[in-house]
Amino acid sequence: MKSLFRYAAETRGFIVRVSVSFLPEQSEVGKGRWFWAYHIRIENEGLMAAQLLTRHWDIRDANGVHHIVDGEGVVGEQPVIKPGGAYDYVSGCPLTTPSGSMQGSYQMLGEDGSRFDIAIPKFALTTPVTAG
Repeated sequence: MKSLFRYAAETRGFIVRVSVSFLPEQSEVGKGRWFWAYHIRIENEGLMAAQLLTRHWDIRDANGVHHIVDGEGVVGEQPVIKPGGAYDYVSGCPLTTPSGSMQGSYQMLGEDGSRFDIAIPKFALTTPVTAG
């Protein structure tokens, strides 16, 4: 299953894995709108449970336009990830260019009361090359 995830980053025993897919059926290329879905798995290989509190995204399009997105939790949840456990979710990102990238971090609350950030690896948002 790990081969599904092309991108990965490890911080403090947490591994964030990312798989991304271009969704032509949700894109409107003629209107300058491209859409990707990304699947994230957060694995806890550490010794302490932690709750995901917030997310921070740095999104860039092909023109260098930079968007910062901050918010509570992911997909409406603030999961607790126990040692040996994992949490998966799927979300999406629209851009006004046919390529770009995303990266970021999650703020976690350890069961010992500590707060720390774990890295989301930088991943590419690309469209398939078509002949023509």
